[in-house]
Amino acid sequence: MPAAGLILEIAAGTGEHAVHNAAALPSIQWQPTDPDPEALASIAAWRVHASLANLLPPLQLDAAAPATWPVAGADAIVNINMIHISPWAAAQGLMQGASRLLPPGGQLFLYGPYLERDVETAPSNLSFDLSLKHRNPAWGIRQLDDVAALANQHGLMLAERIAMPANNLVVIFKKL
Repeated sequence: MPAAGLILEIAAGTGEHAVHNAAALPSIQWQPTDPDPEALASIAAWRVHASLANLLPPLQLDAAAPATWPVAGADAIVNINMIHISPWAAAQGLMQGASRLLPPGGQLFLYGPYLERDVETAPSNLSFDLSLKHRNPAWGIRQLDDVAALANQHGLMLAERIAMPANNLVVIFKKL
C-alpha cells in the first residue's frame, strides 16, 4: 500500500474490512464503495461505530459500470471477494476503471479464490465453484490467467501472487 493517499475499496460489503484497514493505515484515506444500498447502510453504521477520521463515507459504485464511478482518482484500489461472486462484466469494469483511476505504478489488490494452471485446486474450492454456478451461472471461481490477461488489456501487469489461508490468493496488479 502507498504510505499516504486515497485507497478505493470496491465492493466493500458490510464495511468490516474498511474499518480494519482504515484503523491499520491511519495515514491513508479509505474510500469504501458498494452497489447495494443495504451494504452502504452497513458500511455507514460501521463507520459511525469506528469513528475513524480517515474512513470516508461510503459511495455507491457498480464495478461493471466504470464510466459512472464517483471517484476521479485513487492511489490504490482494493477488491475483496468480488470477482467470483459477480458476472465477468464486473471484472471487466474493474480493470477498465482501475486503469483510468490509478496513476502509473498504482496498484490493484485482489483477494479471493482463483483457479490456476498447473496448480491443484483444493476440493473445497471446486465445491464452492459449483455452488456459485448453481446460484448464478454467471458466477464462479475465475482462472487467474484470464484475470491477468484482462488486466493486461488495460495496462495492468500482474506484479505479485501471495498464497493466503483457506485456498485464497492476494494478487497485485501494477499499472504500467
